[in-house]
Parts: sequence; structure tokens; C-alpha cells
Amino acid sequence: MEELTSQLLTYLKGVWKYRWIAVAAAWIFAIAGWMVVYKLPDDYQASARIYVDTQNVLKPLMAGMTISPDLQQQVSIMSRTLISRPNVERVVRMVDLDIKAKDIKDQERLVTELMEKIKLGTTGRDNLFTIHYNNPNPKLAKDIVQSLLTIFVEGGLGDQRKDSSSALRFIDEQIQSYEEKLSAGENNLKAFKQKNIGLMPQQGTDYYSQLSQATEDLSKTRLDLREAEEARDAIRRQITGDEPILLVDQNDTISSIINVELDSRIDALNRNLDTLRLNFTDLHPDIVAAKRLIAQLEERKQEEAKLVKPSNDPGKNYSPMLQQLNVALAEAEADVASMRARVEEYTSRYERLKSLSNAVPQVEAELAQLNRDYQVNKSNYEKLLERRESAKISGELGSATDLMSFRIIDPPTVPDMPTGPNRGGLFSLVFLGALIGGVGIAFVISQVRPTFHSQMSLREITGRPILGSIPMIWTSKEKIKRRKRLYAFGFSLLSLLGVYSGLMVKMV
Repeated sequence: MEELTSQLLTYLKGVWKYRWIAVAAAWIFAIAGWMVVYKLPDDYQASARIYVDTQNVLKPLMAGMTISPDLQQQVSIMSRTLISRPNVERVVRMVDLDIKAKDIKDQERLVTELMEKIKLGTTGRDNLFTIHYNNPNPKLAKDIVQSLLTIFVEGGLGDQRKDSSSALRFIDEQIQSYEEKLSAGENNLKAFKQKNIGLMPQQGTDYYSQLSQATEDLSKTRLDLREAEEARDAIRRQITGDEPILLVDQNDTISSIINVELDSRIDALNRNLDTLRLNFTDLHPDIVAAKRLIAQLEERKQEEAKLVKPSNDPGKNYSPMLQQLNVALAEAEADVASMRARVEEYTSRYERLKSLSNAVPQVEAELAQLNRDYQVNKSNYEKLLERRESAKISGELGSATDLMSFRIIDPPTVPDMPTGPNRGGLFSLVFLGALIGGVGIAFVISQVRPTFHSQMSLREITGRPILGSIPMIWTSKEKIKRRKRLYAFGFSLLSLLGVYSGLMVKMV
């Protein structure tokens, strides 16, 4: 610690030795620096505040009918792209700065400087923006801020109309394209149906459903034909005398009722039912139909038995009934002929469908593909029509009432007093720098031209013992001169401080 203190005292003594050089250097640095600061041009700041209102009263009322853009995102994009090169070049043309540019390089430099100096920021609230620009010319600064404000407002309104027009134009193009597709699809369907008019599926059924229905109808008709033939044969046997005809009174039990025609049909149905049960379960449609027909015939048998009037004539079952049997036989023959015709018709339908087993499914598949493509195009076409109407309403809504309004809170203004440069601060920095510079120069000279300021330093450097020292004896004249030099040194420092204080007072 002692060595550090002694070293510091040595440096201070060296600087003190060249104190006049330090003062002169401080004066030179201070005067030069203050002149430079004083000649700096004034800097005026133009500013403006604008609020973008994205809340429109019609937006919630027209919800679902119109397509509203993301206004918040649109405002964010506008604020980020405001200070872009195209916009700044437009500002240069609006304030006639391009006239001062001598060549393209000079114009590029001007645009770059403007992009660096223009500041766009927020003031802590949503959609509230501030525009700042500094320039020595207050009028130019104000004009540039006004130009940026105009571009900001016009860009927002213009983008809304441009987006709406572009959307409508795109939707109209798509609608026209889908109209052509629908027309082509309808022509293809028409030509396909005309070409395959005999192979088209019936409404609501496909080929396999038709084939299954034809098979079921054919089986049922064949069953009816067998029943009619059995009933006819039974009547013939009764007419030829192979089977007696016995009728009973109404007071007999139902099991003893005999009706030749119905009994023969019921018997035939029971035999057919036994045959079906060998191959199918009781839930099969043919078995269910046979049971239902048997039940209907039993009911009909009971009803006809009730209509027969009781008689004590033992010959009532023969000659009168023979005529009825002939009539019944004629009806039975007619039924058989009708059933045969139906069987032939259903057989031809079945054979025709079976012969088309390869062609019809292919036609149905192609028709389904054509219908599917047509329905997809039709669905897209209808959606586009809805979107176009919605886009039209949105465009008219945007034209009638701006969805995004701009409110200028503070118009572009420039204060009377310049905002910069901060000459007071710069004067202080120059003053402090001059003092430090003067001391630094004195220290450097003391190191370049070193001297011994104490016996200890002389002994350490030379390595020889110090036998003694001769002190300086100051005369009265020397003391007076020394005192005057001290006064002059202090006065020079005070003068420098006074000049600094005067400059600071002038700044205030």
C-alpha cells in the first residue's frame, strides 16, 4: 500500500510539473469541442398519433351473412409494412425530395436514411400508433409525417376494396368454371342414359335387388300355379266320381267341415310347406307366405260353410253340386291359365335379368360414377353461389360503412424549440473530456521526460546510496513569482470553468 501511494504521488508530481501544458491542452480541446457542438444543426421532431378502430356496429348484426376479414391482423401487417422501401420512395416523391437527388445512388442513400430515421411505435393501447421523424428542417419533417399518415390511411382503405374486388373476381371465375363442368356432366348423363336405356336401374333399386325380387316373384307364382292345378284336379276327380262329395251342417265341428276346392288347395299347400321345411327354416319368406295362405283358406272355408243352408234331402250332394263343380272347374281352369301366363312372364323377366348379369352392374357403376361427379360439382357450385352473395354483401358493407376507420388523434405537429441536439449535455462532455485530455497529455510528457521527485526513487533507480540532499531555498522574489504562477494557473482553470458555465446558462 505504501508503494502504491508513493507511486501515485510520483505521477501527480510529474503531472503538476507540466501543469501549464495540461491547462493549454484543456483550453484547446474545450474551445474546439464547444465550437463543433455549437455548429451542430438543430434537430426538429415531427410527430402524429392515429387510432385504428376495428369495432363496427354492423359486424355482429351481419354475422353469418358476411365474411369479415381479420382486421386485427390486417392492422398489424399495415403497421409492419408502412416503413417499407416502396412506401418510403412514395414519400420521397410526395415531398419532392427526389428533385434533390442527382443520381440513382444518391436517391438510394436518401431512401435508406429516411427508413432509418422514421420511427413507428405504439403508445401502450391497441391500434394506437405514433409516427416520429427528425430533421433540421421543421417543415420537411412535418410534410414527411403527413405523407406517411396519408399512405397509412389510404393503404388500409384501398386494401379493403382491393381484397373484396379480388375475392369477387376469383369466385366469379370459379362459378363459370363449375357451370361448364355441370353442363358437361349433364350432357354426359343424358348421352349415357340414351345409350343404355334398357339397362338403367329402376328408381331406388339396383340390379341385384331387381334380380332377387324377380326370383322371389317367380317362386311365389309357381307356388300359386301348383295350388291352382291341384284345386282343378280335385274338382275333376269329384266330377268323375273318384271322390265323394259330402257336406255337413253348420252345427258340426269345424274339423268336420268339407269343402272340396278349398281342401284340395290346403292339402297342396301343406305338402309344399313340408317340402320347404326340408330346406329352409320357419322364418323363410316362402314358408311364412305359405302359412299365411293356409290360414286365409281355413277362414274362407269356415265362412263358406256358414252360408250353406241345412237340408234333410239325402241327394243334395249329387246333382245340384255337379253343376256347381262344373262352374268351379271352369273357374279353376281359368285360374290355372292365368297363373301359367304369370309364370311365363316372371320367367322371362328372370332370364332377361340373368342374361344381363355382366352388363347391368357395369352400367350401374358407370352411372354411379357420373352421378357422383355431377353431385360433387353441383355441391361446389351451390356453395360458390352462396359465397358470392356473401362476398357481395361484405363488399357493399365495406363500401357503405368502413369496417376499419382511422381517427387522427394528434395531427402532424412540430414544436417551436428543437428537440436536439442536446447541446448542454454535449458541452458538459466536452468540458470533462478537455480536463481529462489535458491531464493525460501532462502525464504522457512526464513519462517521456521523467525526473526524480524523491531520494527514494533516485536510490531505487541508480542503486547507489544517497549521502545527502540540498534543499531548495526560496527567496522572497521567487516566492512571489511562485504565488503569481499559482494564481495564474487557478485563474486559467476558473476561466475555463466560467466559459463552460456561461455556455450552460445560455442553453437554459
